[in-house]
Amino acid sequence: QVQLVESGGGLVQAGGSLRLSCAASGRTFSSNAKGWFRPAPGKEREFVAGITWSGEITYYADSVKGRFTISRDNAKNTVYLQMNSLKPEDTAVYYCGVSTARYTVPKTQADFISWGQGTQVTVSS
Repeated sequence: QVQLVESGGGLVQAGGSLRLSCAASGRTFSSNAKGWFRPAPGKEREFVAGITWSGEITYYADSVKGRFTISRDNAKNTVYLQMNSLKPEDTAVYYCGVSTARYTVPKTQADFISWGQGTQVTVSS
């Protein structure tokens, strides 16, 4: 099984920045699409950002586009989420997931088969 470990969360004031990291074990993670999700009350886990195995294609939720940047370092089996201009509504537990896809970026929770434990991001006013 692929093991994912998120880190980098914390408490930050509105307008501040954080960088989340997701370290993975195994070759599967390095060759598959990865994504970041956050739970929404009363809804399924919502897509935040995703990236293909090559890093050539990235997708973002409309709510974070222009503020968040996803990237990956396959040599380190790590995916990153740089979060700038953070807003209180960004407060959530952020989860890193791995998909079966390699050349596309799935955008639904059902398309991701493994998840990390999550890292808490809290944005204060």
